[in-house]
Amino acid sequence: MNCSTVMLRFFGTSFITLLISLQALGQLSDYRVLFGYTTAQSQSKIVLRRWQQNGQTRYLVVNPKSLETAVVTLAANQVKAVPWKTLAQQFQQSAYIRAIQREQQRDQNLQDAGLERADTTERGFSLTIDLCPSKKPLTRSVFEQMIAAFEPEEKPIPVTITITGLWMEAHPQDLAYLKDLVKQGELDITWVNHSFHHRYDPRLPLPVNFMLEPNTNLNDEVLLNEQAMLTNGLIPSIFFRFPGLVSDKAVFDRILAFGLLPIGSDAWLAKNQQPKQGSLVLIHANGNEPLGINDFINLIRQKATSIKNKQWLLYELPTSVADSIEK
Repeated sequence: MNCSTVMLRFFGTSFITLLISLQALGQLSDYRVLFGYTTAQSQSKIVLRRWQQNGQTRYLVVNPKSLETAVVTLAANQVKAVPWKTLAQQFQQSAYIRAIQREQQRDQNLQDAGLERADTTERGFSLTIDLCPSKKPLTRSVFEQMIAAFEPEEKPIPVTITITGLWMEAHPQDLAYLKDLVKQGELDITWVNHSFHHRYDPRLPLPVNFMLEPNTNLNDEVLLNEQAMLTNGLIPSIFFRFPGLVSDKAVFDRILAFGLLPIGSDAWLAKNQQPKQGSLVLIHANGNEPLGINDFINLIRQKATSIKNKQWLLYELPTSVADSIEK
């Protein structure tokens, strides 16, 4: 089944909307999946979401060439809503549509389906840091060590953080700390949806665990988390990481149907997987994975000379993926 068919079956028509309760997120209302495009700001952008906020109609858009997302305020006549199939045809040569189509080939694995490596010509990798629900505080030392290791050669330092709604609810001060690092120009964070609840039961086998747990509301896991991100001042990227890196074909294809690109990892440091050029390296900074944190700190210490000579760097995920599509 191709991606267009999945999109049409999942959403039905050009801009059928998925409405969810926003009582807990009062600032946003009428949050919808909406596919279309706009040329209002000189360059064509693909529209992914629409909602009401502070008396304005706002949209989440993606630059189909760079894969960078943005929140914009537009008048209704500045947006053309179209079916996904039409959108895919209109932007068929773009990095975004080509990346969606490539991801269709990665939907078979139970574990680690999705993009694992980006631009393999890079002298370094894209660092992805997961913030799964946890009672423990953020491991701030990893950010301190990273800033010490990569500045001034890289400033701001590009890093990808996959975040859950429950983590944001439990750790407002840690989230403020990360946002302050962005404001200070220390970090350039790509924010990735990691589901709202990130359910996990250690007693269950993988085929019925994480987002494969029966009765999981996939709309809530994706869209509630996007709204939580927006409410907290974060701009959701076009990427999605499955909890536990666990999915099946049906769930994987539904994530594609939201216009999102699933990402995996070929270098989960806590599992002793060593990074290669262009790897998506995975560590957890939620206090639950000290081994992976120590491995990363040791890694950047070993690469200190290469970092100073700009022979070993961190890369921004959207740019790295876009570059890999173009090559």
